[in-house]
Amino acid sequence: MEEVLRTNDPVKLSYAQHLLAEAGIEGFVADQHISAVEGNIGAFPRRLMVKSDDKLRADALLAELRRE
Repeated sequence: MEEVLRTNDPVKLSYAQHLLAEAGIEGFVADQHISAVEGNIGAFPRRLMVKSDDKLRADALLAELRRE
């Protein structure tokens, strides 16, 4: 698995997951349950991961989203 996005923004993360799903790329959100430990303060970013074979396509799809 390769990281394609790291963010504290749940809306951006959800949108990125949607973009990947529309392209047929399966994504996995790492660290999504850390909020129980941190108390929902947003100190720990969530990581969106994809299979290594899909990384180049995922990077291209999310390039504009990462600029924001």
